[in-house]
Amino acid sequence: MKLNLERPLVFFDIESTGLNIASDSIIELCFVKVMPDGEERVKTWRVKPWDYEQQCQREINPSAEAVHGISAEDLKDCPTFYQITEEVVEWLEGCDLAGFNSAKFDLPMLAEEVERVCRYTDKHPDIDLHAMKMVDVQNIFHMMEPRTLKAAYMFYCGLDLENAHAAEADTLATYEVLKGQLDRYANDPRIENNVDKLSRFSTKQRTVDYAGRLILNDKDEPVISFGKHKGKTAREVYFSEPSYFAWIDNGDFTLDTKRQFALLKAQYEAERKAAAQERKATASVPRTKGYTPFESLGDLFSQDKE
Repeated sequence: MKLNLERPLVFFDIESTGLNIASDSIIELCFVKVMPDGEERVKTWRVKPWDYEQQCQREINPSAEAVHGISAEDLKDCPTFYQITEEVVEWLEGCDLAGFNSAKFDLPMLAEEVERVCRYTDKHPDIDLHAMKMVDVQNIFHMMEPRTLKAAYMFYCGLDLENAHAAEADTLATYEVLKGQLDRYANDPRIENNVDKLSRFSTKQRTVDYAGRLILNDKDEPVISFGKHKGKTAREVYFSEPSYFAWIDNGDFTLDTKRQFALLKAQYEAERKAAAQERKATASVPRTKGYTPFESLGDLFSQDKE
């Protein structure tokens, strides 16, 4: 089935030095951009994994190399992610995203590489991955027919996936699987040939950061999902223990997680200042005898702290 697209959809896959988002790097990246008219454009990069703090090539975990077969020697003359940033951003501009298990790994890893460029170099790529819709083909597969990509390719396309764990082969297979899913479930009301609905259907949990340290509750409030404050709103934690946000910034968390906490901190600090100004303004207004003012935003914050 041809995809029903209002804007380009980029299928992507990543091979990396390992599975730790915070400390590993991309070594191979493939995009298959499907245009609304059905045109397909393919781009694959081999990337030298770069440690920006140590200013050296990052080592590849032996267990990761055993899977994808890419060695440090293969990458010594390849560009770093810093060097291909503009080209990557250009490919993604105005697009939505799709992948196989990409919401849990590939997308967070891509976001981390972008954040590293922003934090450690003179480049500031103009891209917001969080604003893009994401269709996770694996989540659709697991909801409908729990399996792996290789099994999904056989199940939906009737083909054996050769050269698995090469970024381009996996990306093209993911694209074919999504089309096969749309064909197979054409009469299932849960599946519709629409990126917005596919994105919502294939998203298991609404997260603020890609690592899932912050999730949204039923009221769309950011909630901490781990540790001693698990289940508490970020707002509640900030006003009761603001040092927690500094601990996040100094801890072993992804740069994307740190940025989302920093954005929330800035929001809460602005609210605190606004509340203080409101209290000051209220205190300076002469009160008429018998008049009881409505409870102010500042009073509410004061109560929260108590």
